[in-house]
Amino acid sequence: MKMSNSFYVEPEGAAGGLALWWCDDAHITILHSRKNIIDTKISMKGENVWFGSFVYGPPYDDEKLSFWEMLARRRVDRDLKWCVIGDLNVVASQDKKMGGALIDQTSAKWYLDFLDITNLLEIPMKGGMFTWSNKRSGEDVILEKLDRALATVEWSALFDRAIVLVEAAIASDHCPLVLCTDGLSRRSKREFKFESKWITEEECYNVIKEGWVSNTHRSNDKLFVGMKVSFDFQLVFVTFAASQAKTAGSI
Repeated sequence: MKMSNSFYVEPEGAAGGLALWWCDDAHITILHSRKNIIDTKISMKGENVWFGSFVYGPPYDDEKLSFWEMLARRRVDRDLKWCVIGDLNVVASQDKKMGGALIDQTSAKWYLDFLDITNLLEIPMKGGMFTWSNKRSGEDVILEKLDRALATVEWSALFDRAIVLVEAAIASDHCPLVLCTDGLSRRSKREFKFESKWITEEECYNVIKEGWVSNTHRSNDKLFVGMKVSFDFQLVFVTFAASQAKTAGSI
């Protein structure tokens, strides 16, 4: 399917960069953008209007608090349906990390304070407990839950069957997330299934950049949001890791 619409946030130097593509069935208005966020208003075929914030949390400690403050201000203008999804770059509690040093309690508190202020709830996840690894083994392995999807009560009431699937990480150190807004029980016999190994293919980056997804069977109830790629047949969101935005393996 052709992705005929697109929006980009250019990287600052060699770091960062965001991209959003969508097809004509998805009506998207870009409300705001900066290096860590693409803020949107979304409706599929003119129905079920909601706000979507596609984010990449800053990895640097001196930028984290201002990021949460910026995101919390978005809540003031949207009392209804809002979903935040992406790599938040924070470990919320010690049980969300295995191996390595203890978590940063200050960063965790900023995140938990953000949840208290905005009343966002985490959309249930199914699959692996962790979404990031340092790609090592044995005593050197470190696993963390950095990626998640959050939503208001109103959004969750609209999509009361929503669930996030954690796919296997292949070429990235993050696991792709699959947000199924209509749950898992209504799958068609010929459903689309995202294969994480696709991002190892040489042509994957070019295919995504051209806004094309190679499958003829449409799924209207799934939003594939990944690290660092997301598919839906309606919408694609990509964040690029620092200094690694030129190859398929960096997605």
